Amino acid sequence: MTQNWNCLNTVRFIFIRDKQVQKKKLSELKTDTKKCWWSSFFDTWGPISLTILFYIGFRHFIAEARYIPSGSMLPGLKINDRLIVEKLSLRERSPSRGEIVVFNSPYSFDNKLIAERKRRLPSKFQCSLTTFPLISWIPILPDRACDAYIKRIVALEGDRLSINSKGEVVLNGRSIEETYVEYFCPSNSKFNLCRPITTIVPKGHVFVLGDNRANSWDSRFWPGGGFLPQKEIIGKATWRFWPISRFGMLD
Repeated sequence: MTQNWNCLNTVRFIFIRDKQVQKKKLSELKTDTKKCWWSSFFDTWGPISLTILFYIGFRHFIAEARYIPSGSMLPGLKINDRLIVEKLSLRERSPSRGEIVVFNSPYSFDNKLIAERKRRLPSKFQCSLTTFPLISWIPILPDRACDAYIKRIVALEGDRLSINSKGEVVLNGRSIEETYVEYFCPSNSKFNLCRPITTIVPKGHVFVLGDNRANSWDSRFWPGGGFLPQKEIIGKATWRFWPISRFGMLD
């Protein structure tokens, strides 16, 4: 009887041990499967994620590509020209007269334009998403406050500025020769929407105009005063890389 009982205990022990071994193996298999899944995930998406992060970092801190959507900078910059906008130089110094700059939309900083909005301003993060390649093509997402504009700086803080109805500039009492401007406002008052302006640029701001004076929504027309805060400047347009036939530095 004792012998049979010992035998039964031995069988039970072997059964329990086998069960524990199976559980251990099953646990190890699940762990290995999980490790394999994560390894496979990072092998596939790791390089893509790093590339996107590198692109975002480079675009935010160093330089980015932009294209020209309108004719406001004709004849120098044509519609669909592709440009490089560098962001490092203007962090070390103030902007200069004559520089072509890309800046945040007036709808994001002009007080009167903001007051006319029916919804609150998007955050910088929302704007960065809506201007990200591929996402920016979704028609529901874009917001005018997230757009970027490109113009030329004609006056700096403290400058006394006068612009006549043709769009010609007098700066600190001296006429400015602007060889890059070909399209001034028409002399016929019926077709001329250009505003004559006399003003002094306040501290921390610049005054910007499009080279196409007859067709540019610039500092002359923004309802909140027309001055561009320097902090709203994204960067300086330096190179045109497309089309290849006009590749080179910008004047």
